[in-house]
Amino acid sequence: MSSSSRQGRGAAWGLLPFSAYILLFLVLPTVIALGTGFFDADGALTLSNVEALFDPVIVQVFGNTIWVSAVTAVIGAALGAVTSYALIGANPTGLLRTMVDSASSVLAQFGGIMLAFAFIATMGASSLLTVTLREQFGVDIYGDGVWLYETPGLILPYIYFQVPLMIIVFLPALEALRPQWAEANATLGGSRGTYWLRIGFPVLAPSFIGSLLLLFANAFSSYATAAALISQGSQIVPLQIRAALTSETVLGRANLAGALALGMIVVMVVVMSLYAVLERRATRWQR
Repeated sequence: MSSSSRQGRGAAWGLLPFSAYILLFLVLPTVIALGTGFFDADGALTLSNVEALFDPVIVQVFGNTIWVSAVTAVIGAALGAVTSYALIGANPTGLLRTMVDSASSVLAQFGGIMLAFAFIATMGASSLLTVTLREQFGVDIYGDGVWLYETPGLILPYIYFQVPLMIIVFLPALEALRPQWAEANATLGGSRGTYWLRIGFPVLAPSFIGSLLLLFANAFSSYATAAALISQGSQIVPLQIRAALTSETVLGRANLAGALALGMIVVMVVVMSLYAVLERRATRWQR
């Protein structure tokens, strides 16, 4: 057996644990979730669960989820891009850059119950901040209702982890801008505005839009933070799936969760396919 054959077989064995992980924790749950959407409670084939996706209530739930995901993705992408631009002049091994990189890595994963509790404790209906603003400054942030525990209340917590994620994925694209391009622009008499309009923005556009899509997918699939904040109703798709699985008032519709998962997967496949196309285009400029 040649050395190249042995190396190829060794590489294949090395991928085995990762392949098993993907199969057990991604492929198999996806197949089960999709499969259950085409069966009723008695195990008979049916399209009623899929047809329920066109129910006005379910359509509104998908609309709420897409709206929250889009808003937080746009705001997170804008703030993250500005922060990344401010960081490209910092020393890559300096204290500031190290602290921001470390904080972004931690905060991008800081979600779920911990994040929900942090916002409830900071700006909940009876928190110190809310009470102080109302009693000392006459500002009642909940004058029109306690929006923190409704769908609009998800925007601030989601932005909390969207901005660090944007910094992580977009900063390398900014760093890939070559100084020679700016020098060539200046040599040919171009201004700083011309450089960004003709070179910087076109080169960064695929990376920025790809990062925006990644943030959208991140928010679209988030569950734990919303589950901890919203205790009444199921205004977004992940919470609607929970309701279908655990509801004690609507029996026999647990398989509706599979149809909802199918709808989520369709949206995620479209978004991530666009992200992959843009990412491949962006990497041409980063080589």
